[in-house]
Amino acid sequence: MRFSGKVVLVTGGGSGIGRASAQAFADEGATVVVAGRSAGPLERTVELITESGGTAGHVRADVANAADAEAMVAEVVARYGRLDIAFNNAGVFAGGAVTDLDEQAWARVMDVNVTGVWLSMKYEIEHMRRNGGGVIVNTASNLGAHKRYSGMAAYITSKAAVSALTKAAALEYIGEGVRINAVSPGPAETTMSLRPGESEADRDERMKSALPLGRVGRLEEIAGAVLYLASAEAGFAVGTDLVVDGGASA
Repeated sequence: MRFSGKVVLVTGGGSGIGRASAQAFADEGATVVVAGRSAGPLERTVELITESGGTAGHVRADVANAADAEAMVAEVVARYGRLDIAFNNAGVFAGGAVTDLDEQAWARVMDVNVTGVWLSMKYEIEHMRRNGGGVIVNTASNLGAHKRYSGMAAYITSKAAVSALTKAAALEYIGEGVRINAVSPGPAETTMSLRPGESEADRDERMKSALPLGRVGRLEEIAGAVLYLASAEAGFAVGTDLVVDGGASA
């Protein structure tokens, strides 16, 4: 029960890594608030947590919108009195080489993946620094600062920016008790890892040759890395970008 008594915010908590991490935090005693744009998936995450005996709530927010990001943090604090840990996981994907991308696709990826992380941290840090500190984990990607593929220019650029932003913020606020790190997953059991029309079985077969470990990451494995960075066990980790990708970027 490493997180007993802690209040945790998870953006993008309606599916995939966000949902798995929210459940894992709750299993270890945290009160969890999941945030995202669609109520239905968030409500399902809350149901899964409460059915397992945990405590959870949800907040609808588009983290790329400053007013939403500010209200999201304010709502968590109003409900539970504090915010100890934030996992900024909300993200979107758009494929396409540099010359194939249109402005709308580029802007949406940057708005959510980069501006959304910045805005979330902006308001999370403001609360944490006034209340004795806290911990933030951001979702970057092994496709960014660690490994590149063609045809993913916007996504790769956005995730490299998250890694750099994490390191900059970590140095700026560690003196005020706010510890900030990032996790960089490789392909995992998420819809984002699927190609259009591809089944999970086909994806897994395709990834056998692409990943040294021979399989995609399990959601609980990525969540485990997130919880480690958020825990006191990682107290000496500041500005770390922890790659969890089955050896793909080794």
